[in-house]
Amino acid sequence: MAIVSSHASYTWAMTSALIDQLATTPKSLAHLVAEASDARLDASPDGSWSARIVLAHFRDEEYLCMRVAVERILAETNPNLHFVEGGEWAPTRNTSRDRKELLLADFALQRQASISILRGLRPEDWARMGHTESGDQFTIRRFLEAWIRHDAEHVSQLEGLLGETVAAVIERRSRRPE
Repeated sequence: MAIVSSHASYTWAMTSALIDQLATTPKSLAHLVAEASDARLDASPDGSWSARIVLAHFRDEEYLCMRVAVERILAETNPNLHFVEGGEWAPTRNTSRDRKELLLADFALQRQASISILRGLRPEDWARMGHTESGDQFTIRRFLEAWIRHDAEHVSQLEGLLGETVAAVIERRSRRPE
């Protein structure tokens, strides 16, 4: 995961808005896959990840990488962080909880734990540093920005796999007669 650094200053309102954005992902995923059949979730065009694998990636990245990175940055001084690459993860991942409902529920639970940690950070915590194996340094705030981009990339990937955007799903459902 690329973490790009910039020198923009932040207010708590800006940071809170970023956390709010991160908190919307579970609902977006639920909107996208609620009506998808197992066959549609498992379709793998050109051998790429299926929608089900993308959902599993969200769940597993949350508790194996993203939140762990924040926890380690808070607990250690400038830790060296390893992020699991998709090519390493996919072939060996645990598939025992791959039903759509379980993937969504597990991810929502894991994301809520991450959001709770982020909302509890003190102002000085946002400047704590970590670094990647290649030596790229970043603060928790910069990591949050990369996390949001990661979510957006995979939501877009799901939209492509399922042929409908989150906004289109919400719009379509709003037109349904009660």
